[in-house]
Amino acid sequence: MDAIDGRIIELLKRNARSAYGDIGAVVGLSASAVKRRVDRLVAEGTIRAFTVQVDPATEGMSTEAWVELFCRGTVSPTELRRILAAVPEVVYAGTVTGSADAIVHMRSRDIPSLELALERVRVAPNVDHTRSAIVLSRLVNRTSA
Repeated sequence: MDAIDGRIIELLKRNARSAYGDIGAVVGLSASAVKRRVDRLVAEGTIRAFTVQVDPATEGMSTEAWVELFCRGTVSPTELRRILAAVPEVVYAGTVTGSADAIVHMRSRDIPSLELALERVRVAPNVDHTRSAIVLSRLVNRTSA
């Protein structure tokens, strides 16, 4: 991947529906040259998908929280994945360093539905407790697949 590929990816991340001709005008290539590069980046797995991002509030999921998950003893990432994948309100989860075992991003319709989802996580085997922070407003929201 060279600097031109990087610029093409940057432009596609801003708008995956950009025309190859428009991208080419920015990076100094023809539309067909941009298409060949994009096709290669897809074939190599550098570009994994073209997608649509929908505002969660329009789908009725306007309440969100970040939750620290603390476990009893040692719990494998596979077990944490199994526990968290069973809760539809979990939109992201990852193991972390520090005192918590995992950090979980949850979205729900409202506070009562968030509370129910948190309870489903809390009653899972090996989960000791959680610490939650409800998001009041989004300040920066960069996404990367």
